[in-house]
Amino acid sequence: MSWRITMMAIASAVACTTATFALAADGVRSLAHTAGIHFGTAVNVEALGDAPYSRLLAREFDLVTPENAMKFSVIQPERGRFDFTQADALVAFAEAHAMQVNGHVLVWDQQLPDWLTQGHFSSDELKAILREHIQTVVARYRGRVASWDVAAEAVGEDGKPRETFWSRGIGPDYLALAFRWAHESDPQARLRYNDYGGEGAGAKSDGIYTLVADLRTHRVPIDAVGLQMHVSLNDAPRAEDVRINMKRLAALGLQTDITEMDVMLSMPASRAALRKQAVLYGAMLQACLAVPQCRSFSTWGATDRYSWIPEFFPGQDAALLFDADGRAKPAYYSVRRLLQHAGRGKAGRP
Repeated sequence: MSWRITMMAIASAVACTTATFALAADGVRSLAHTAGIHFGTAVNVEALGDAPYSRLLAREFDLVTPENAMKFSVIQPERGRFDFTQADALVAFAEAHAMQVNGHVLVWDQQLPDWLTQGHFSSDELKAILREHIQTVVARYRGRVASWDVAAEAVGEDGKPRETFWSRGIGPDYLALAFRWAHESDPQARLRYNDYGGEGAGAKSDGIYTLVADLRTHRVPIDAVGLQMHVSLNDAPRAEDVRINMKRLAALGLQTDITEMDVMLSMPASRAALRKQAVLYGAMLQACLAVPQCRSFSTWGATDRYSWIPEFFPGQDAALLFDADGRAKPAYYSVRRLLQHAGRGKAGRP
């Protein structure tokens, strides 16, 4: 589908706000609101022209993260030429449906344009490029994007700082600089460090803790840590370890979020596997609900039709709350029941 046709379809979806909200009260987003958290998903902007997909997004979620629309290679494909077509479409859709937007991602070692990675820039030139990029993007959406994944995946599996394009070119202070530049561009935005594999206990979890504790010590404006939660039935962290990790991050004065959860299954997925998946989704949501500083729970995609899993993990799929046709799976009902229970508990408090 061409971008012109896609944008026309998105505009049509945005115009249907009133009809969409007639369905919204039945979705999980209203239950999450009562329970005191945001319930979100990553959005494939090119799929917003798919009417059933866009209706499902509006009904079930109140927080959206762009899968790719705000990454460096998409936003600045050529040096100094910024393309906000996809990002603007996502923000417009979110505003039309009373959703918060989480910007993703300002500093990452992947999906960088060739002009940047194949260029020959000095440290000062790279600092200027990164500063311009962050300030241009964040300032454009000042007051419209509630939070930003300022940096992602800067810690290795061994818990030590990962060597990245930015650390090699600028030095270890690139993270602190990125957070400061983002804060200068929108002082009200919530700024987050986001990573995978450090949700529970272990070397990477400890490394992430050390990183963000150091940023806090040096008064870097970081507000939250995102725990991605890309897992399978066989390699998920213990929910109790996730809760303990969230609490120690909270002791630093940081909020936490589950930011990209999916639970991939071997295909074809059996009923037993789907039930175990539902238990796992519920356990991680419970861990979040048990820690007041956990502010949101997001999946990396709404339906299996647009999931990234099959492309990167052949033979694996069915990782999300809705199947390829938008039908709710057992995991959805597990999440729904927990949010209903949490909401009733909050409603009963004095």
